[in-house]
Amino acid sequence: MNLQLHQDVWVRLADTPAGPPHPADTRAAAGLPPWRAREFLAGRGVLRDLLAAVAPWARDAELTPTATGKPVLAGAPDVGVSVSHDGGLVAAAVALRRAVGVDLQQPPADLPAGVVRRCLRERAAELDRLPAAERAVEFARVWTVQEACVKAEGTGLAGRPWAIDVPARPVSGRWRRFRWVALRTTAVPLSCAFEEWTC
Repeated sequence: MNLQLHQDVWVRLADTPAGPPHPADTRAAAGLPPWRAREFLAGRGVLRDLLAAVAPWARDAELTPTATGKPVLAGAPDVGVSVSHDGGLVAAAVALRRAVGVDLQQPPADLPAGVVRRCLRERAAELDRLPAAERAVEFARVWTVQEACVKAEGTGLAGRPWAIDVPARPVSGRWRRFRWVALRTTAVPLSCAFEEWTC
């Protein structure tokens, strides 16, 4: 399922890629533990499926990580990419002429109050009033927004995602130079952040 969030930003959510692994991805997965290699290849495969649909000229580009781990396409610097996986699902994002970040998160089975307070601060009370299952889903949505933002920025956890101000029931908003969208129509919490201006 490819979702277009903006005129040049797309997200794909899948459980498996459509085709066999790309040779460059197979080489990159060599030496990883088997479980990690499967996860890695699924993420890369779903990303390449999305690239084939929206940026076919970049589908076969080699993916290399920056120093902070953000994937970039060699030879296609104008195509931003991001991948996330959790619980057997994979999300990939592609953006033309702008940075992008995507994150998906299964709702946690155990959600300590301290974690909610750290990520939502004064807004934690709003989540605390919800039934446990709904509270976990809404918290996962907040966390995916926070993670998508730091992935788009390229800072990852060093960017302190928990410090990003996100409403308790996120839909869309802005953080620094990024616009974020929490997709509320997917079965699992999924969010995407992308630069608002073209590079």
